[in-house]
Amino acid sequence: MKSRIIVSGVAIFLLTCSVQRGVGQKSGTGNRSEGTWIDVTAPLNPSTTPTYPGDTQPKFEFLRSFDKGDNVTLSSYLMTAHAGTHVDAPLHFVAKAASIDQVPLATLMGQARVIDCSPEAVAIDAAELNKHNWRGAKRILFRTRNSRNSWMADPTFHQDFSYLAPDAAQLLADAGVELVGIDYLSAEKFGASEAKSHQILLGRNIPIIEGLDLREIKAGEYDMIVLPLRVVGHEAAPGRALLRPLR
Repeated sequence: MKSRIIVSGVAIFLLTCSVQRGVGQKSGTGNRSEGTWIDVTAPLNPSTTPTYPGDTQPKFEFLRSFDKGDNVTLSSYLMTAHAGTHVDAPLHFVAKAASIDQVPLATLMGQARVIDCSPEAVAIDAAELNKHNWRGAKRILFRTRNSRNSWMADPTFHQDFSYLAPDAAQLLADAGVELVGIDYLSAEKFGASEAKSHQILLGRNIPIIEGLDLREIKAGEYDMIVLPLRVVGHEAAPGRALLRPLR
């Protein structure tokens, strides 16, 4: 969680124009008809972006701007690799494992199932997981009380966020799930002595999407595209995440 990235430039384009034409312009607009992409990326904004304790507070500044009399806008971004919506690669907790640039694109794109967890569930443990229809899905995204409380749009870090317990992580890994996502900055219980859920999933080469904004997303089947920045040799990167309802 300590890696830092600095990105300078006028803009970063992560998606092709063909995808952009179908993307909803903002989150919080709810599910749409089949064929419309929904942006489930948490906005990166120092006034709304939570930061995991010990990580670098995101900082975005204009190096050059029209307001300063320049003839161009040029920005500098400073943040950890785990800021906002991001993807953890196996290297995050497994020595010499795949880095974020080595995670297969095929894993990050395809059909995903959103599971709406029980409103009171803090731990997504095996008992909570088995309350839902999760078997048979290759990609699973968990919508929890984190989304109901809009915590990915709250700069205050909430230590009691809902998380994925190791016994549920083991069930997912053993069932052949290829990707797991959750709606806060970590899938691990805050303050856990060991990162067992990360180790279980990443040890099976299962990337973890953290920090999703699922406030207006319903349970069901979706097309999914998640594209993390192609940072060579590091364990994670922020990315753009899109969902499109299938039925």
